[in-house]
Amino acid sequence: MARKPADPAPKAKSRSKTSEGSTRPVEVVGQTIERALDPLASALKRAALKRADKTSRAFDAPAAPAAAAAPAKGALPVSPLAVPFPKMPPIAGVRMATGRAGFYKHERDDLLVMAFDPGTTVAGVFTRHGVGSAPVDWCQKQLAVTKGTEVRALVVNAGCAKSFTGKPGADAVRRVASAVGKRFDCRQRDVMVASTGVIGVLLDDAKIIQRLPDVEQKLTEDGWTGAARAIMTTDTFPKGAYAEATIDGTKVRIAGICKGSGMIAPDMATMLAFVVTDAAIAAPALQTLVSLYVRTTFNAVTVDGDRSTNDSLMLFATGQSGAPKISRAGDKRLADFRDKLEGVLLDLALQLVRDGEGATKFVKITVAGAESPASARKIARTIAESPLVKTAFAGEDANWGRIVMAVGRADEPINRDQLSVRFGDHWAAQDGLISPTYDEEKMSAYMKRQELEVFVDVGVGRGSATVWTCDLTKQYVAINGDYRS
Repeated sequence: MARKPADPAPKAKSRSKTSEGSTRPVEVVGQTIERALDPLASALKRAALKRADKTSRAFDAPAAPAAAAAPAKGALPVSPLAVPFPKMPPIAGVRMATGRAGFYKHERDDLLVMAFDPGTTVAGVFTRHGVGSAPVDWCQKQLAVTKGTEVRALVVNAGCAKSFTGKPGADAVRRVASAVGKRFDCRQRDVMVASTGVIGVLLDDAKIIQRLPDVEQKLTEDGWTGAARAIMTTDTFPKGAYAEATIDGTKVRIAGICKGSGMIAPDMATMLAFVVTDAAIAAPALQTLVSLYVRTTFNAVTVDGDRSTNDSLMLFATGQSGAPKISRAGDKRLADFRDKLEGVLLDLALQLVRDGEGATKFVKITVAGAESPASARKIARTIAESPLVKTAFAGEDANWGRIVMAVGRADEPINRDQLSVRFGDHWAAQDGLISPTYDEEKMSAYMKRQELEVFVDVGVGRGSATVWTCDLTKQYVAINGDYRS
């Protein structure tokens, strides 16, 4: 009788990477974080998979189609995996407004401005892409100078990535930051900038600057839906997440938006994410938290395996809730806040997968029995990013041989004679062979679901990790074949 491999322990560690460099001291990474937070980091990682399961919505039934607004002119049909935009109340200490700078031919807002009250702190993690972008360079430079102790504004544009544009691109970003600083009576270094869109196109910063007076007049505390829509590119639905937590008995709010649909393979995705809380958290603690939680959220999803030049995740804390100021990430008073923050980040990250370009399947891949969590994560990502695996999902084909192929080419330790693969509750392979309980009819029926779960046991250790992905369809090719035109 073939043995039935044990399910993975509720423990999922995954390594995220923030950008590196001698001028980026605000970004705490790798083992430095683990040492600083131990035993906090270990406890949080042990709970990550359990929390992810809860947040990613149940896999035991097909997802109901989301009630989504009709797409605007020039937009793509709404993803069948879309989820409704949540109710997101104002966050004390931040106002926002959108406008049309004209980076798109069709009528749509493509500019977002957020204004923060004095005393707001900021932390961020950014792409490790070798090319990078002018906005990423700007934010990293200013965070290195200010240590995140003061931020007054965020300016985001869609339609032009400002990447691979050399000194002219850097100058354009500086002019935008300077213009915003003058309007908001702050230093240009207190202005964060982010962009998304076509690479290699020089930003016409005058389009942004000339719209600032109008946008400033429209600043409001209640504008999350418009903000999420303004930063979309090939996204088919706006993405937001909200949670409430308590710090020392005081209620605090956490709200975030993100964009991303293709070119998604975070280390950091084309991903932008902006999260705001009214909690009072010192910048170093804020940086530690965002650097830690990106590992089990944004760095645990992939759409197509391509990393963007512009990936940015920024977390702002306005301090307007009335809760006491927290200086250490490990402070026990932050326990509920830490839990809810990770939940918000994971919710946003999973929405990126649900809106994967051309996606029709939302897939959770868990690898257990690996030599280490890092090894498990590499195997899981190899499976998730395999075109052969992803097209099999699209074709509703439980081709477990392709899963086995991807496991082997990850070049990580495995035991071939103990390798086992399961789709949902249905075993495809056990102990290196096709499962004696394999039922093609039941497997085919399972593959018709919109949400799928794949479990792989590689039989060499106790390491486990989870990655979320989507299928690869003809629509992905169509979208990216004429993206610029």
